[in-house]
Amino acid sequence: MTPPQAKSAVHHHDVLIIGSGAAGLSLALHLAPHRRVAVLSKGPITEGSTFYAQGGISAVLDDKDSLEAHVRDTLTAGAGLCDERSVRYTVEHGPASIRWLQDLGVPFTEETLADGSIQLHLTREGGHSHRRVVHAADATGRAVEDTLVGQARRAPNIELFEQHIAVDLITREKLGLDGPNRCVGAYVLDRSNGVEIFQAPCVVLATGGASKVYLYSSNPDGSTGDGIAMAWRAGCRVANMEFMQFHPTCLYHPRAKSFLISEAVRGEGGRLLLPDGQPFMHRFDPRGELAPRDIVARAIDHEMKRLGADCVYLDISHKPAEFVKGHFPTIHERCLEFGFDMTREPLPVVPAAHYTCGGVVTDLDARTDLEGLYAIGETAYTGLHGANRMASNSLLECLVFARAAAEHILSRDTATPPALTIPAWDESRVTDSDEEVVVSHNWDELRRFMWDYVGIVRTTKRLERAQHRVDLLMAEIDEYYSHFRVTNDLLELRNLVMVADIIIRCAMQRRESRGLHYTLDYPERDPAQDGRPTVLKPTLAR
Repeated sequence: MTPPQAKSAVHHHDVLIIGSGAAGLSLALHLAPHRRVAVLSKGPITEGSTFYAQGGISAVLDDKDSLEAHVRDTLTAGAGLCDERSVRYTVEHGPASIRWLQDLGVPFTEETLADGSIQLHLTREGGHSHRRVVHAADATGRAVEDTLVGQARRAPNIELFEQHIAVDLITREKLGLDGPNRCVGAYVLDRSNGVEIFQAPCVVLATGGASKVYLYSSNPDGSTGDGIAMAWRAGCRVANMEFMQFHPTCLYHPRAKSFLISEAVRGEGGRLLLPDGQPFMHRFDPRGELAPRDIVARAIDHEMKRLGADCVYLDISHKPAEFVKGHFPTIHERCLEFGFDMTREPLPVVPAAHYTCGGVVTDLDARTDLEGLYAIGETAYTGLHGANRMASNSLLECLVFARAAAEHILSRDTATPPALTIPAWDESRVTDSDEEVVVSHNWDELRRFMWDYVGIVRTTKRLERAQHRVDLLMAEIDEYYSHFRVTNDLLELRNLVMVADIIIRCAMQRRESRGLHYTLDYPERDPAQDGRPTVLKPTLAR
C-alpha cells in the first residue's frame, strides 16, 4: 500500500523572485509598492555573487565620456556577438540606475575637485576607453547588496525566504492542464521543512551564473546554474553558454579560496609579471594590462603553460602605499591575512572561472520563451555581453533589466488569476540516501573534467571527452534523483551537470575562436559567424 503524501506548505504571491542578488532585490523594490513579492535565497540573504563583486558599475557620468563610447567599447569587447539593441538599451539606462542606487543610500566613493565641489570617483577597467566605473572603494558589491537588503527588509509587500532552494518550475503543461502553457510557480526546498509550493502568476529567475561548474572559480558556492537548468527543463531556449569568462587575477594561495583581485588594480596601474619579474602583456595586446579579460586570461594561461609556472604576479607596489590602501582597502587587508603586502610586493595570481556570458534567452522586457517566466542578471542572455563581458557591465545589466522586468510585470492586468490546485511534492516512493559520497564524488569529477577539457583553451578531442563523461554522469545523477529525497547538494549537482552538458554542446557547435571561446582546432575568428549567437532550442533538451 502506498503511504499518503505529506501535505506541502503553499505560499501565494503576485511575483516569485528566485534569487536575492542585485537583480532580484532591485526588482523586488521596484515592485513592492504595487505587488506582493516573495524573494528566495538559497542561503543567507547576502550570500551571492553580488556581495563579492569588487570593481564597480559602469555608466556614463563624466562630461568627457559619451554613451556612444560606452556602446562602442562594449561591442568591441563582445567580439562581434553583442546585440546592439540590448547594448544601447543598457548603456542608455546606466546613469539613471546609478542615481537610483544613490537615492537608496549606496555609499559610492567620492572625490573633491579643485573648486571644492564633490563628485563620484570614477575608475577605469579593462576594455573601457574612459573612466566610467563608479565604485564603493573596492567592495562595491557588498555596499550595493547591504543597501538593497536593508531596503527590502523594510519594504512593504516583500517577504524574504532564506535557506530556500528552488527544485523546479511548475507549468500548466507539467500539471496536465489544457490551454496555453505558462509558468505558475515553483517547488522549493525549505531546508528545515521539506519541499513547499510557491505559487505566483509571474516567476523571475535571478539565480546568477554557473561558474562552480569549474574546479577553480571566483564565485561563491551557490553559483550552480540553477535558473538556467530550470528554464531549460521547462522548455526555454538557452544561448552562448560556450562563453564562460575566466577572471585573469585571483589570488593564488591554498587558503584563499579563489579570492578575486579586482580588475581595478590593473586599471590603476597594476602590472602583470612573469616569475622572473618581466612584464609580458605587451606581447599579446597593445592595450597591455587593460586588454579585455579573455585576452588577459589566455595570455596568463599561455605563459603558465610555457614556463610550467604555478602562477604569475600582479604588481602595484610601485604606487605609493597610501594610494594602494586608499583605493583597495579590502583587498589590501585580505592579502595581509595570507601573508602578502601588496604595497611592498607583487601578488601571485591565476585565472579562475568568473562569469557566465550566456544564459536563458530573453527580450528587452526580460521575458523568456515561457509565458509568465522572466530571467534577469547573470542567469539571462540579453545579448549585452556577446562573446565576452566587459568589466563592470554585469551589475549594470542587473539593475537595468530588473527595472525593465518590473515595468513589464506592472503593465499586466492587476487582477490575480484564480489559484490552481497544485499537487504536493511526491516523496512516497523515495528514501533518504545512505550514499552521499556519490554526490560529492560526482561533483568533484564534473568540476575537474570541465576545468581540464572545457576551460580557457579547448580542442575538439577535449570536448568529445567531456561530452562522454557528462553523458555518464547525467544518467547516474538522474537515477539517484529518482530514488532519493532531494537535498541541497543533489539539486545543485543535478543543475550543474545539465549546465555542463549545455556548455559542451554550445562549444562543439562553435567552430571558430572568438572572445572567451578559444579552440586550438579553429584558432581564427570566422567573419561568417559575426552576429550569430549559439542558440540551443528546447526541442534539444534532455
